[in-house]
Amino acid sequence: MRPFRAHRGKVAPLYRANIDTDQIIPKQFLKRIEKTGFGEFLFYDWRRTAEGKLDAAFPLNQVRYAGASILVADKNFGCGSSREHAVWALENAGFRAVIAPSFADIFANNCVQNGVLTVILKDSEAAEIARRAGQIPDYELTIDLEQRRVTEGSFSASFPVDEIVRHRLLEGLDDIGMTLQHEAEIARYESLHP
Repeated sequence: MRPFRAHRGKVAPLYRANIDTDQIIPKQFLKRIEKTGFGEFLFYDWRRTAEGKLDAAFPLNQVRYAGASILVADKNFGCGSSREHAVWALENAGFRAVIAPSFADIFANNCVQNGVLTVILKDSEAAEIARRAGQIPDYELTIDLEQRRVTEGSFSASFPVDEIVRHRLLEGLDDIGMTLQHEAEIARYESLHP
């Protein structure tokens, strides 16, 4: 897992509440067995018209948001099913962080497992970032996990993050990486048991 310390990136606004995992990655794309190749299917149903063509009005289809690595949304992002594929799709599409006033718990935990930072800001702060991203061409933010701050020019906001989650992301540790931090103790224990 790539460590997350500080990240500066372009912001794409998708300011809707209750964006569920079935919209993030629709069910027909869950047949893959590897963690890669999901990015092209991110928000598949929303990105296309009824005729199957790319919808120019959808933010992630707009050239101005190409290469965005920070997504900003409204409350309860990632609700719905527990599919980890939703995080894989976001990460495969280049997103390192999602900013929202709240996240579904399972989705947030899946993000930690995959090195994607969920940044919880106040409603007004998330709305302001979405507004700026919609009005300012190539709008970028810096998210500093070490300082727990989101900054850009005159805008600055702090965000809460659990210390264990913060440690895992700063060091790039998934569950296996966390366990391997205790490799010496594990080996010592195993040596005592035939």
